[in-house]
This record gives sequence, structure tokens and C-alpha cells, in this order.
Amino acid sequence: MNFWNSLAVGLREIWSHKFRSFLTMLGVILGVASLLSTFALTDGMARTQREYMTQMGGVERINIMAQEVPQEQLLLADTSPGRTVDDAELIQRAAKHVRMVTPWYTQFVPVQRKSEKVRAYIYGVWPDYVPINRHIVEHGRNITQLDLDEGRAVCVIGTRIIEQLWPEKPNSKPLGESLLINGKPFKIIGIFQFYENEDARAARLKGKKPPAALNRRGRAGNPYIQKNTTIIIPFDTFYYEYRAANVVGKEDQGPIVKVDGLTIQAVDADHVPDAIDEVSSLMLQSHRGVEDFAFDTRQELAESIEKTARNTRLTGGLIAGISLIVGGIGITNIMLASITERIREIGVRRAIGAKAGHIFTQILVESTVVGIIGGLLGLIAAIGMTHLIQFTSDGASLPVIETASVILSFGFAVLIGVFSGIYPAWSASRIAPIEALRYG
Repeated sequence: MNFWNSLAVGLREIWSHKFRSFLTMLGVILGVASLLSTFALTDGMARTQREYMTQMGGVERINIMAQEVPQEQLLLADTSPGRTVDDAELIQRAAKHVRMVTPWYTQFVPVQRKSEKVRAYIYGVWPDYVPINRHIVEHGRNITQLDLDEGRAVCVIGTRIIEQLWPEKPNSKPLGESLLINGKPFKIIGIFQFYENEDARAARLKGKKPPAALNRRGRAGNPYIQKNTTIIIPFDTFYYEYRAANVVGKEDQGPIVKVDGLTIQAVDADHVPDAIDEVSSLMLQSHRGVEDFAFDTRQELAESIEKTARNTRLTGGLIAGISLIVGGIGITNIMLASITERIREIGVRRAIGAKAGHIFTQILVESTVVGIIGGLLGLIAAIGMTHLIQFTSDGASLPVIETASVILSFGFAVLIGVFSGIYPAWSASRIAPIEALRYG
């Protein structure tokens, strides 16, 4: 008997005992559904967290923060100028593992257009600020080096600023128009892309009110809202507006311009440690050996996301694996019962020339078919559950079904079917023809 004949006989046997076969498959169905649902929920949470991290600039983004001077360097603290434009220029010039760098200033100031007013954080930056922070200028252009050199009063704004200052036409693209930032007119040369996470996207699609643009302190509650309320202006323009507060001293080459922050982007995620070591060495030189700076990276967050996803997937997989094992035991049990019912049939087949290997193959194919059908029904159940979750939830960490998860879940079902049929198939193949014919 060839494979296809064995398959046909197996399907016929399953169909002739539909209810018993369904009960046999139930453990496999539940196990596969649980396994794939666990993978989908875990992948959904991990994707949301990765997206969150990406909106914060990704693993390659590194903030250089101020920190208290170590105790042993307190007497030297006044010799360091702190974070300055010179640091940014030195990093840009000499750091081989740094792709981009930007110094930045920030102020919480009133922004006005006609009678509409809002208070927002504006940032004075270099052009690299946009790609470092994963901004996308959807309309118009980014600020350029020429804007910095000429100290132009231009700005790039987020979509929520438009909604607040142009309430009569919130979807407009006011390129070329002006608004007042801290009382001074700035021309809008660019508009950032609109950013939203799954929660906000689901709320919007369901017609619900989106989250508020700014909280009562003016700061955004999450990176998506923060990016939608961002206003950037050329670094030098900001410096001219607030010069006195940022010049901390003078050297032979000119003033030492202190900044609110420095942000760099490593060439890639693998070279983040190299970039930190390189920048640290350069800044220790410019800070006269005073370690008054520290590095804020996303590596720990990225590792935490992957570790949490891995542990959750493993835990859920073990629980679902128990259901699959129970399902496998059920298949073994029902196959043994089936052999008892068909022992005379087996004797007849052996008597007319069927070999032990044929019997073994027939029983193994039947158990495998049970596993395959149970696996397919489990996949359908899991997909149905994930769609139900997507429909009923508010959009937070929606489950995501990956192809690899489907293949893995279905593969386990098939393996359970194969292994569960080995012992019954072996038992059936060892039945003596004469004893089988006398049975019953």
C-alpha cells in the first residue's frame, strides 16, 4: 500500500468516527491555538515596544548628559566648560564610529498665530537632529546648514501644532506662513509626518477622540505626541536669541558656547560601545580630564524587550506544550483502541500479503493525519481569537501573527501526530496474522 492509499484510508477512518476523532484532536487543537496565540500576543507586545524605542531614536541614538563630578575630581570641576558646541564639532570631526551629532537648546515658550496661542518646547538644533530622532519631514524641507550660517528665522513644526494654531483648518499645510515664537516671527519651511501608536490609531479608526497634544506642563506624555508637538529652529538662531545664557567663557578662538544637550548616532547598533568609548575619550580631552558627562543609551531597553519577549514566549510555549502532550496521549490512546477494533482486518491484510512495514505505515499515517487536521483547526481557532482581540481591544499591543510562529505551531502538531502513532503502529505491525484472524 503506497502513501496516498494509506492517506485515503486514514481520512476515511477519521470520517467514519467523526465525533471520536474530533475529541481525539481536541487536545492538539487547544495546544496549537494556545501556542500560536501566545506567540501572537508576545510578538504584538514586543513590536509595540520596539516601535516605541524606534520613535525615541533607536538603539543607535545616544544622549550625552551632564552628571555630578566624581568625588576625586571635585577640585577640578571648575576647569571643565561642560557640554559645548566645541564638543559637538570635535565629535563630528574625529569620532569614526559616530554617524551624526547635534547639539541642542530647548525652551518652553509661547507660540502664537493671530489669536490662537499655545505653549510648547522649541529646540534649536543642527540638521542632523531630524534623522537622529527618526523624524520625517513630510512636507517642505528640513533646516539646512545655510539656515544656521545665516541665522534664519525658520522652523519645522509637528502636526499637533497646526491643529492648535489653525483650528479652522487642522489638516492644512501652512508652508511659507509665519507664527510667533516667543514674540518673534518664524517662517514655516517644513512639516513633520504625523506619528501615532497603536492605541491612538485604533482610537482614530473607531472615531474616538485622540490623546491630548500636551499635558498641563506642556510636555508630551509619550514620544509620539512629543514628536507631533515638536518645533525646531536653526541652532544659531536660537543661540542669537538666548546668547547671554549660553556663553560660559572665552578662549583665544572665540566664546565657549554651552548647550543644553548633545545627541549622537552611532554608525550601527553593533558599534554603540565603540562610539561611547571614542566620544568619552574625546570629551575627556576637551573637558580637561573632568568626567562631568554620562551616556544615556537604549541598549538596556532593547535587551530588556527581547528578554521579556523571549521569556514570555518560552513560558507560554511550555504551557501550550502540555496541552499538545495531552493531545498526543489522546491520539495514542485512540489509535490503540482503533487497532483493537480492526485487529481482524489487520489479520486479513497480513494473510493476503501485507508486510509488517505496510501496517506500521498505515497506522502512522492515520495518527499523523489526526495531528495535521488538529493543527489546522488549531491555527484557525488562534487566528479567530486574535481577530476577536483586535476587534474588542482599544488597540494596545495588538497580537501579531508571524509566519514563523504559524509554521512552528503547526510543526509541533505534526510532530505530536507522528510520535503519538509510533507505538500503536509498532504494536499493530507485530500482531501475528493467525492470532488476528482468530480474534473476535
